[in-house]
Amino acid sequence: MKTIGITFAALTLVSGLAFGAAHSVTPSVEATDQDVSNGVVSARMVKAAENGWLVVHRTDASMKPGPVVGYAPLRSGENIDVAAILQEPVAPGDSLMLMVHGEAGGVATGVFEYTLGAKEDGPIRLDGELVMQVITTL
Repeated sequence: MKTIGITFAALTLVSGLAFGAAHSVTPSVEATDQDVSNGVVSARMVKAAENGWLVVHRTDASMKPGPVVGYAPLRSGENIDVAAILQEPVAPGDSLMLMVHGEAGGVATGVFEYTLGAKEDGPIRLDGELVMQVITTL
């Protein structure tokens, strides 16, 4: 009976680890250069380990995130065709950084509270690097 209990415990542990590994998500953003004359920027796919935000930052040749010009909510897991409404004009040829942000540290859940450099709803990093994709507007 003791052997059956140990075997069951081992199987439970292994199946739990397999379930967790199968359901873990590595954050990423997939987007391409696009026309934003309709006031919207889109990402084909965004993967998030937890609920959060796709945040659209202005950027330039320095490739540092600049002011936020739009954002859209993300669910944990794969998010297909994520569209962020731009909150200010963006000209053809501008560079935009589409970045995954978390939903942590703020006062209210479901309210985007990040401002440049703040910790609330801040950027997600993977191995110390921002999870983002830079695009050029057409």
